[in-house]
Amino acid sequence: MKPLHALLAAAALLLTGAQASAQDAAIRKALGERIPQLSQIDEVRPTPMKGLYEVRIGTDLFYTDASGNYLIQGELIDTRARRNLTEDRINKLTAVDFKSLPLQDAVTVVRGKGERKLAVFEDPNCGYCKRFEKDLQNVDNVTVYLFLYPILSPDSAEKSRNIWCAKDPAAAWDDWMLRDKVPAANSCDTAALQRNLAFGRKHKITGTPTVIFTDGSRVPGAIGASDLEKRLAEVATTAK
Repeated sequence: MKPLHALLAAAALLLTGAQASAQDAAIRKALGERIPQLSQIDEVRPTPMKGLYEVRIGTDLFYTDASGNYLIQGELIDTRARRNLTEDRINKLTAVDFKSLPLQDAVTVVRGKGERKLAVFEDPNCGYCKRFEKDLQNVDNVTVYLFLYPILSPDSAEKSRNIWCAKDPAAAWDDWMLRDKVPAANSCDTAALQRNLAFGRKHKITGTPTVIFTDGSRVPGAIGASDLEKRLAEVATTAK
């Protein structure tokens, strides 16, 4: 027979679980009935702030009280730790397992020894992508997996096809992004581009460039060479 204290602890755990489940159900019911857009909630969980609960729909976060009477859309800041808890949570939710990337569908660009690695989703008609590519010229010892991601216009799809089907896709990409040399018309199997779009939709990649590091973290938008070097160094330190 289990000791009395063990039985009491187990009972307390069951009670806590039941209370949490009831709280979850109450919040879902209240918000779902009052705000139709919140009828399909993926997760409800308590935050470090007593009485405040996180409501998650996909990667969108809201906050509510225990009864679902009030809803907050904004950022939760831990002032003692000086951390943006909302940002930390979204970063975790949007992380992409680097090993899950379909590298066979990427254009591989090696600079120097190529020991460091990153992936980037880019549209050939993206001005910020061109700025990113110019900054990237100042980063050495890196392997870049470029995922052509034509989301801006029909012409983006055409340019992506011509680059992907070129004899040397990496050179064709650089010619266009760095020297404005329009890629020659080419044709081949472009199923990889469709898979890139499907992968991006699955992981909610909505803008270009989007840079993904080997630790799963990502940066939406252009990032300068110095900041890129800093992030690569941070990732390397974390991996040790």
